Amino acid sequence: MASPGKKAFPLRLDPALYMALERVASADFRSVNAEIEVLLREALARRGVKVDASEPARRGRHRGTRSRNDDAGQQ
Repeated sequence: MASPGKKAFPLRLDPALYMALERVASADFRSVNAEIEVLLREALARRGVKVDASEPARRGRHRGTRSRNDDAGQQ
């Protein structure tokens, strides 16, 4: 499932190219999708194309919110 605000589209790749992407992504502790995005941004930068950085995805709970388990054991 695509992240909110991201454009999802099918991409067909040569299997050998995909395997190389998997190796590089793993070495950089990234998903293949994130690695492709990094490589595309680098290639565009080399061509002089400026791409505005998008706001990073927010992860985890919002500050000040509590889960049901936070009160576990407290009476």
